[in-house]
Amino acid sequence: MSINKFLNSLEDPNNPILGPTIAGLKFSGLLLPESKTRKNVYIFLHMSCFLLAATEYIDIWFVKNDTMLLMANLKVSMLATISVFKVSTFLIWQKRWIKILSYVSKTNLEQIKSTDLINHQILAKMTKYCRKVTYIYWSLTYFTAISIILQPIMKYVLSSTYRENLRTGEENYLQVISSYVPFDKTTLPGYIAAFFYQSTETLFAAAWIASFDSNAIVIMTFFHLEIELLKRDSSKIFGSPNSYVGRQELEKRIKNCHARHVNMMRHAKLFNSCLSPIMLLYMLVCSIMLCVTTYQMSVENSFIQKCMTAEFLVFGVSQLFLYCWHSNSVFYASQELHQGPYESAWWRNTSHRKDVLILIMQFRKIVVFSAGPFSDLTLPTFISILKGAYSYYTILSQSNEYSNQ
Repeated sequence: MSINKFLNSLEDPNNPILGPTIAGLKFSGLLLPESKTRKNVYIFLHMSCFLLAATEYIDIWFVKNDTMLLMANLKVSMLATISVFKVSTFLIWQKRWIKILSYVSKTNLEQIKSTDLINHQILAKMTKYCRKVTYIYWSLTYFTAISIILQPIMKYVLSSTYRENLRTGEENYLQVISSYVPFDKTTLPGYIAAFFYQSTETLFAAAWIASFDSNAIVIMTFFHLEIELLKRDSSKIFGSPNSYVGRQELEKRIKNCHARHVNMMRHAKLFNSCLSPIMLLYMLVCSIMLCVTTYQMSVENSFIQKCMTAEFLVFGVSQLFLYCWHSNSVFYASQELHQGPYESAWWRNTSHRKDVLILIMQFRKIVVFSAGPFSDLTLPTFISILKGAYSYYTILSQSNEYSNQ
């Protein structure tokens, strides 16, 4: 099957903007199937990944005296913690997520019915953008996962010193993920068993991350789209410059805009209630994860190791940036929404000034996604986290230099 045929198979006429992301959610088992057997299989796979994440923290005790192994463990175990929390909350709040997905698909189908040419152009542009972001993010996620899996193989193939150290017993086999196993992973049979277990779970966890994050990002983009279309539609409630609307049609348009915004705000709050706790945890651990990754890259001697660590750093920064960027765009678009009615020919019918003012006051309610009760998901927040990570990195580097003196 060609790439185009595969991508076309992900499209769903009942879910125009969410087709590929819903397919990803089903593939990764976040949207559990109705079949009891398949559901139990996915639950087993989820539990096995949860177990791997737990063993990563257990392994910290065994590698606590080796700084490099400890760093390698921390950067992955923190990402695993966030991933486990994403999956757990998605499964626990499955009904909430289904309600959000249903709203997005239903509203998107209503948007497609619009007879406004410019609205269709905006819709097509946003849908195309969602596809690009989804497929690029999926590629980046799986490339990162494959890089992590291939890291031990690449080191063995490219480093003669490493191979010699393995032969003499001076160095142990490099693991895919630093995790505890109930057998001796320093021997070749035990290492191979651990390698296949860690590799399989890493690929499945990558499916988690890719499907959850792309779904959240597309939903954010949809809210931005709905705000843009709502602003355009509210600017035409009194008709075009060459076409007037009657009293009944005017009232219908005002009521429709008001109802759409109320419905959007309700589901935006529901979406934020599902996403906010996850982003709070992400904000708490992201600075440490980025700091550890940057420090590991700076002290690593192998060029291949530096490249793979840098790729992991790019992935971590990209995750945070995509959330903050799209949330930021929704926030600023919603701030401008109330200008829509002002751009209409409101002076034509003074008897409906009160209705228009009520609509404007409704439109002044801002859509903002947050990371818990402490901060909003905006670009300034993203920059603050990067500054915090750099500050931690500077302190860690200086303390390491001081201890080596």
